[in-house]
Amino acid sequence: MDMNILPNHNPDAANHDPDADWGLPGWLYANERFFREEQDKVLRPSWQIVCHLNDIPKSGDFHTFDFLGESTFVVRGKSGEVKAFANVCRHRAARLLDGPSGHCGRVVCPYHAWTYDLDGRLIGVPHRETYPALEMDKQGLPPVQTEVYRGFVFVRLEGEGPSVAQMMAPYDHELAPYRFEDMVPFGRVTLRPRDVNWKNISDNYSDGLHIPVAHPGLTRLFGRGYGVEAAPWVDKMWGELIEEPSRNPSERMYQHVLPDVEHLPAERKRLWTYFKLWPNQAFDIYPDQVDFMQFIPVSPTQTMIREIAYALPDARREMRAARYLNWRINRQVNAEDTQLVARVQQGMASRSFTAGPLAETEVSLRSFGRKLRALIPQARLHRPPEGW
Repeated sequence: MDMNILPNHNPDAANHDPDADWGLPGWLYANERFFREEQDKVLRPSWQIVCHLNDIPKSGDFHTFDFLGESTFVVRGKSGEVKAFANVCRHRAARLLDGPSGHCGRVVCPYHAWTYDLDGRLIGVPHRETYPALEMDKQGLPPVQTEVYRGFVFVRLEGEGPSVAQMMAPYDHELAPYRFEDMVPFGRVTLRPRDVNWKNISDNYSDGLHIPVAHPGLTRLFGRGYGVEAAPWVDKMWGELIEEPSRNPSERMYQHVLPDVEHLPAERKRLWTYFKLWPNQAFDIYPDQVDFMQFIPVSPTQTMIREIAYALPDARREMRAARYLNWRINRQVNAEDTQLVARVQQGMASRSFTAGPLAETEVSLRSFGRKLRALIPQARLHRPPEGW
């Protein structure tokens, strides 16, 4: 397969990196101490998608999100604003809201009935006169940084850095025609556990070289035209559906029934595009729908893949069929990737492996490695340092 690989536009590219031609060493994919460093320096300061505005259309609608031992929730306020808070009571630290989503008029702790308004203010404490140190105006729920980008709600636990809009800026013009803001959930959030390190899944997502080797279905759909490029904070991969009918029934039917999407420009009507936002989440953008995936670290060797699809309302039979066939096609791709990352995770544990050389075309892996090494210098070492 001929790959369309564009130059790496990472702003760090001009800085000399002695390890630029090497992948990350294997010990980073299972080491407990390195995993703690990643949490503090890479993951906690990163933006994470929680839901879409259309998931929480009414005042009191909420979505919860658990990440790195922190539980948060995003809620629609009384005047329509969207805010995020720690999902932890200020009294005895009980979890406040249960389940992935729901509705509440107020947030009431199930332990001692401390009550919070939708703007996070503490408004009710039973027997409040018996708490000598209680200051109601200072015991509200801790806010969490929030950003809405094209209808999707992101949170950041701590730290500073570019906004989601700034990170996506190189490709924002490509996303504009899809009308993300008007999309509604297509299905529900699903969680898929994987016994691999989160970086293993992230690497695989942005790897273009394995497409013609391990994904025959995608090769039948895209022919010899799969592209990869890396911007400062986003990797982009893409493939355009070819006219030659696939030998696979689901793929061939998808090629045939995919209807015209009037609001998309001609060059995007039969284009599949994949964007991976630093460090651990991705958008799969199709003419018929959009899927997001997060690679949520659970332990050095466990990851939870969190995903859901969104789509514009479209009652056409052809569109319903295309979305079903899309699911069937990508179910097979996911099964193939699951086997691949399991192989890699097993191999990373071998003492015979340190770090592998990277091709010039592996621009996304180079970009990811450069950012990780800049944040955690120990990632340059081929063996863990003493005490790690």
